[in-house]
Amino acid sequence: MDYATGLQRALEYIEQHLQDETDISQIAKQAACSPFYFQRIFGLLCGMTLGEYIRNRRLAIAGSELQNKDQKVIDIAFKYGYDSPESFTRAFTKFHGVTPTQVKKGNCKLRSFSPLSVNLILKGGFIMNYKIVEKEAFCVLEKVSRHSVSDEKNKTSIPSFWSACHEDGTVRSLLQYTSDKTFVFGICYGQKGDQGTFEYSVAALCDVNMPAPAGFRKNLIPARTWAVFDCVGAMPNAIQELWHAIVSEFFPTAGYRPTFELDIEAYTSGDMNAADYHSEIWVPIEKN
Repeated sequence: MDYATGLQRALEYIEQHLQDETDISQIAKQAACSPFYFQRIFGLLCGMTLGEYIRNRRLAIAGSELQNKDQKVIDIAFKYGYDSPESFTRAFTKFHGVTPTQVKKGNCKLRSFSPLSVNLILKGGFIMNYKIVEKEAFCVLEKVSRHSVSDEKNKTSIPSFWSACHEDGTVRSLLQYTSDKTFVFGICYGQKGDQGTFEYSVAALCDVNMPAPAGFRKNLIPARTWAVFDCVGAMPNAIQELWHAIVSEFFPTAGYRPTFELDIEAYTSGDMNAADYHSEIWVPIEKN
């Protein structure tokens, strides 16, 4: 399945199941990737989280249905997954700017929110310096944490984990244990563990025979073909912009697709706020 087809299938599945409880694993299955990676790609391409998109679609349809005088507010609330009329009213009012009761009375302006469809176009204008590299298996020493696959949660939990690793000496320890001080890695293991969470680690290269110190894990990254992208610019904007270009311009046109096993952000030492700060993104790939 190609990149665009998978995304379109997932969007169609969402539209067909708006009245059901959201099952992120089933949505991601339509695109043949993990819940974590589907939500990451969705957020980068669409500029909103998957949860926001589903809520907006439900509330837009609910507004149209409330204009039918025979429909009760409580029935619409339960139909679209709200536990009570009160929680539905709060969400509905925030989205539409009017209450469900006002809509029932008539003559209210409502917001529309159309379903998305995939129309990937090569826009150009974003220069990506990348190379395709065959890497043998390599070993990393890492501090591991688990995070929710929900984009709305991991957008704050991962930066908090990084801050803690700097403050508690984890990053300093990793640099002491590694013989290659070129990079400190942020590694997303998108398909490990249960469907509700994923593993993320702060890591550095290590010798395969080195025992893991207390509080750390040693892990062997398998031999793979990698797309390695250069990133130059202040964090976090530079790497976020590069990720957007990778999913919206590189993969739809380059003849490769990600394996959805993991990805690595490789950070160098230096001023991360500097305009010339250098980092890299490593994505394991296979040919379409």
